Amino acid sequence: MQILGMLFYLAAFAGSLVVIIHAFKAEVWKGILSLICGLYWLYYAFAEFQHEKKWPIVIGTIVLWVLGAGATTMGAAASVMR
Repeated sequence: MQILGMLFYLAAFAGSLVVIIHAFKAEVWKGILSLICGLYWLYYAFAEFQHEKKWPIVIGTIVLWVLGAGATTMGAAASVMR
Protein backbone atom coordinates (compact mmCIF):
# COMPACT_ATOMS: atom_id res chain seq x y z
CA MET A 1 0.00 0.00 0.00
CA GLN A 2 2.89 2.33 0.69
CA ILE A 3 4.24 1.78 -2.81
CA LEU A 4 0.88 2.82 -4.24
CA GLY A 5 0.97 5.92 -2.06
CA MET A 6 4.43 6.76 -3.35
CA LEU A 7 3.19 6.42 -6.93
CA PHE A 8 0.35 8.82 -6.13
CA TYR A 9 2.87 11.25 -4.64
CA LEU A 10 5.06 10.98 -7.73
CA ALA A 11 2.17 11.78 -10.05
CA ALA A 12 1.11 14.69 -7.82
CA PHE A 13 4.67 16.00 -7.88
CA ALA A 14 4.57 16.01 -11.68
CA GLY A 15 1.37 18.07 -11.61
CA SER A 16 2.90 20.44 -9.08
CA LEU A 17 5.91 20.97 -11.31
CA VAL A 18 3.69 22.19 -14.14
CA VAL A 19 2.32 24.93 -11.88
CA ILE A 20 5.73 25.75 -10.38
CA ILE A 21 7.37 26.08 -13.80
CA HIS A 22 4.57 28.43 -14.85
CA ALA A 23 5.14 30.48 -11.69
CA PHE A 24 8.88 30.73 -12.40
CA LYS A 25 8.11 31.92 -15.93
CA ALA A 26 5.82 34.62 -14.55
CA GLU A 27 8.28 35.89 -11.92
CA VAL A 28 11.16 34.25 -10.10
CA TRP A 29 9.91 35.18 -6.63
CA LYS A 30 6.53 33.59 -7.36
CA GLY A 31 8.25 30.40 -8.42
CA ILE A 32 10.44 30.28 -5.32
CA LEU A 33 7.50 31.02 -3.05
CA SER A 34 5.30 28.38 -4.67
CA LEU A 35 8.16 25.89 -4.39
CA ILE A 36 8.63 26.56 -0.67
CA CYS A 37 5.11 27.31 0.54
CA GLY A 38 2.21 24.99 -0.25
CA LEU A 39 -0.41 27.62 0.57
CA TYR A 40 1.07 30.00 -1.99
CA TRP A 41 1.12 27.14 -4.49
CA LEU A 42 -2.62 26.72 -3.91
CA TYR A 43 -3.22 30.46 -4.32
CA TYR A 44 -1.15 30.61 -7.50
CA ALA A 45 -2.78 27.49 -8.93
CA PHE A 46 -6.30 28.82 -8.42
CA ALA A 47 -5.81 32.54 -9.04
CA GLU A 48 -2.92 33.09 -11.46
CA PHE A 49 -2.18 29.82 -13.25
CA GLN A 50 -3.35 30.05 -16.86
CA HIS A 51 -3.27 26.85 -18.89
CA GLU A 52 -5.65 25.24 -21.34
CA LYS A 53 -5.99 22.25 -18.96
CA LYS A 54 -5.87 24.22 -15.72
CA TRP A 55 -8.59 22.43 -13.80
CA PRO A 56 -7.56 18.83 -14.56
CA ILE A 57 -4.00 19.69 -13.54
CA VAL A 58 -4.89 21.53 -10.32
CA ILE A 59 -7.69 19.25 -9.11
CA GLY A 60 -5.80 16.13 -10.17
CA THR A 61 -2.71 17.23 -8.26
CA ILE A 62 -4.67 17.94 -5.09
CA VAL A 63 -6.58 14.65 -5.31
CA LEU A 64 -3.36 12.71 -5.90
CA TRP A 65 -1.70 14.35 -2.86
CA VAL A 66 -4.66 13.32 -0.71
CA LEU A 67 -4.72 9.78 -2.11
CA GLY A 68 -0.97 9.49 -1.57
CA ALA A 69 -1.30 10.57 2.04
CA GLY A 70 -4.14 8.12 2.63
CA ALA A 71 -2.41 5.19 1.00
CA THR A 72 0.90 5.69 2.81
CA THR A 73 -0.92 6.11 6.12
CA MET A 74 -2.92 2.94 5.56
CA GLY A 75 0.22 1.10 4.52
CA ALA A 76 2.07 2.25 7.63
CA ALA A 77 -0.86 1.27 9.85
CA ALA A 78 -1.02 -2.16 8.23
CA SER A 79 2.68 -2.73 8.79
CA VAL A 80 2.32 -1.75 12.46
CA MET A 81 -0.60 -4.15 12.89
CA ARG A 82 1.47 -7.11 11.69
